[in-house]
This record gives sequence, structure tokens and C-alpha cells, in this order.
Amino acid sequence: MTNKMFWIASSTLAGLVTLLLGLALFRHGRVEGSAVSDVQVYRDQLKEVERDLERGVIAEAEAEQIRLEVSRRLLEADRAATEEAAEGAAPRAATMVAAGFVALVLIGGGGLLYSVVGAPGYPDLPLQARIDMAEEMRLTRPDQAAAESQIPPSPPVDVDAEFLDLMEKLRAAVAERPNDIQGHEFLARYEAQLGNFTAARQAQARVVEIKGDGAGAADYARLADLLVLAAGGYVSPEAEAVLRRTLELDPANGTARYYSGLLAVQTGRPDVGFRIFRALLEGSAPDDPWVTPIRAQIEDLAFLAGVNYVPPAATQMRGPTEADIAAAEEMSPAERMQMIEGMVTGLSERLATEGGPPEDWARLIRALGVLGQQDRARAIWEEAQRAFPDEAMQVPILRAARDAGIAQ
Repeated sequence: MTNKMFWIASSTLAGLVTLLLGLALFRHGRVEGSAVSDVQVYRDQLKEVERDLERGVIAEAEAEQIRLEVSRRLLEADRAATEEAAEGAAPRAATMVAAGFVALVLIGGGGLLYSVVGAPGYPDLPLQARIDMAEEMRLTRPDQAAAESQIPPSPPVDVDAEFLDLMEKLRAAVAERPNDIQGHEFLARYEAQLGNFTAARQAQARVVEIKGDGAGAADYARLADLLVLAAGGYVSPEAEAVLRRTLELDPANGTARYYSGLLAVQTGRPDVGFRIFRALLEGSAPDDPWVTPIRAQIEDLAFLAGVNYVPPAATQMRGPTEADIAAAEEMSPAERMQMIEGMVTGLSERLATEGGPPEDWARLIRALGVLGQQDRARAIWEEAQRAFPDEAMQVPILRAARDAGIAQ
């Protein structure tokens, strides 16, 4: 619906409602009561007397007597009807004022309310248009240098003079030995402790550079963390590239998954951010560092994503218990296969009705592959890819497909 059509439709509806309420006000008190009905009855009786007289049913003298009695009753009923109308009808001026007030509240008040909580002049935003706008926002957002330039200097950290002296020596030693991995690691750690996040992320970037192909997911995750901290919590394009590399090396890395969700939120995709945060929260231990910030915002994200979601209790555990594992080890192969089939059925039903994180879909795909149900595994794989279009979230699903022997 265009902006013009919206105003036409809303104005028309408000006008119709106002008109109906106004008519109801003007008609109030005009409904005929018992006295008015009596007046009509007596008038009909007078007409009936004249017809009876013409047909010769009654004599003139009898007709005259009936006329007098009916006329007396007619006058009494007419007086009662006049009093009834005066008591039941509101003054016309008061009715006009009430009708005007109703029109003011409905039309004027409605327009005022919309101007405050609505978006006058704002065009329609279909889902695809919003997705395109979010992608444009992601592609054109400021880089790391621009973000850091907007961050005010950090207040000095209260440390003793001896530590500051050691830091100066460390900086000098690292400058003299640019390929010293351990020196750069120490420098990145202690610069971060001092709040010098730009210097810390530069040192960590050098660690990754020196290690080359030997740099692991933890190295990249640390670099991504320092990039975001240096930018004041903003996930820059440079940080996004590091996050992607981290997830390539370790799809389960919690730091990278958290910042990937934060990136989605910052670039107008709360739905993607919610899915990432939900999967991470439900698969994390209560003391994982990203659990607290996720809990602080996931319900608001769920609302923006159009999902009715209650976070799990902090003590809730995932996966089989030790007793379940011990019991499975004592089963025969046939019993164990039956247990797997039962778990697969339950997981499949839950994903179909409630959804779940990518890891749960990957678990289902692998289980179906173990059971030899390749066609069903392929169907679940295709459905999972539609449910999680984000590339980072597809990694465990794709690996599960490869393990099950169904990847294309």
C-alpha cells in the first residue's frame, strides 16, 4: 500500500466511524415510547368509527359518544407523548457538541497519535526490501580505521610505575625483534589490559601474520575480539573477515559466533542475530563469557524477529547425561540402533515444530546418515540450508552433509 492509499483508507474509515457515532447521538431519545404508540392507536380508532358509521354498523348517537371518549384518550396520550419526548431527548446543542467532540477525538486524535508513534510519509518496506537495505548497510559501513577514529581516548588504567616501566621495555624489545611471536603475544595481552586496544590488535595481527598457515582459530578469535574492542563494540569489515576465517577453522568457536550475531544485529538483521544468539546460548555453559551479553538482549531480538522466545534457565544442560551414555554402552547393537532411531524421531519432530540451532540440524543429518536414510538426510539438509541462509551458520550443516555422504 502506497503512502497516499494509506491516508485515503485511514481517513475514510475514521470518517465512517465518526458518521455512525454521530447518527447514533442524534437518534438518541427519538425512539417511540408507549405514549406515542397510544396516540396512533386512538387515531386509528377514530377512523374505524367513521367506517362503521358509513356501513351502518352503529348509529349516529353511539358514534358521537365513541368519538368523545376516544378523543379524550387521544388528547391524554398526546400530552404524555410530548412529556416523554421532552424527558428522553437531549438538547440539540449538547448533541452537536458531543458529535463534534467524537469527530475531534477520532480524526484529530488518531492523526496526532500516528504522528507520534507512527511514521508519516514513510514508504512501505517489504521483507525483501528490508533485507536488501540491511545488505547495503553491511557493505557500506565504516572500516576499522574510521571506527577507531571516533572512539575517545580511554581513561588511564591505575597501575604501578614498575608495570609501566616493564611495558616500555617490552615495547622496545618487540620493536627490535619483529618476528618474536611470544613477545607480540605478551604485548597484545598487556596492551589490552591497559586499555590500548588499537595497539593490542596490531600486536595480535602480527602474531597471526608470523604464524601464517599455523595460526589457529583461537589466534583469529583473539584478533577479532581486539578489533571489536578497539572499535568500541563495532564489528568492522576487517573484523568480519577475521570472524569468517575463525569459523572456517572452528565452526563452534563461541567468540566468533557471538560477534557474527552482533554483526547481524548492527547491520539491520535482528532475525539472523537472534538465530545465532539462540543457538549459541542454548549450547553454552552458564559461565561462558558471551552468555551474559546474549541474555541481556536476546528477548528484545526475539521480539524484533517476530518470535515468542523464553531463554532457557541458566542451569539447563544439553545433550545426554552420563547415565544415558553408560546405559547405551551396555546395550546390544539392535537396542542401540533402536535408541538412535527414537532420538532421531524426537529431534526431527522438535525441529519441525519448534526449530533449533544449526548444530541440531547437523546432528539430525549425521544420525540419518548413520541409519542409512540418505534420501531423508538429503531432504533435511536442503531444508536446513533454507532455514539458515547465512554462510557462517551453514558450516556445521555442510560438514554434516559431507559426513553423511550427501554433499553435492
